[in-house]
Amino acid sequence: MNQPAPEGLNAQVLAWSEADLGVEGRVLDVVRAPATVLSTVGEAVDPTCPGCVGLAAPQVGVGAQMFCVDVSEHPKTRDHHGTFVLCNAEVVSSSRNEKAREGCMSVPDLTGDVKRASRLVVRGQLPGSGEEVELSANAFEARCLQHEIDHCQGLLFVDRVAGAHAIYARQTYL
Repeated sequence: MNQPAPEGLNAQVLAWSEADLGVEGRVLDVVRAPATVLSTVGEAVDPTCPGCVGLAAPQVGVGAQMFCVDVSEHPKTRDHHGTFVLCNAEVVSSSRNEKAREGCMSVPDLTGDVKRASRLVVRGQLPGSGEEVELSANAFEARCLQHEIDHCQGLLFVDRVAGAHAIYARQTYL
């Protein structure tokens, strides 16, 4: 029996799973800067076609506006929608800009201070059905969504830092 979604969360996004695609995925290599696909606006995609599930499509060499997000295990996460994929996502509204440190698998040796909205409304399409959804996100999930949407628009987090003084060598821990 379907239960209502917790307040502020989109039930359609919460209910989506990669099984809805009807295809098996494959492991792809992460593309690293300065690969051209990371600085190119992605093509709009037909969300009804089977495709990649994982990171932002440009990060695995596919110039398409599609990404997967799951922040459920991150310690900075408040509420979240679990694992989901969005196609052709765009920010509808945003508020409460905050600066925080970001990293990226495509820029593995650096982190940077990036100012992003901590409250966000995003519109996109679910892969498989093409159904348009709108979801509200806050805190870490909001930051993650903006980061992945940036990838689909040909931007890296280093394009959003205030300057060289806000870029740092990534720390490694044993």
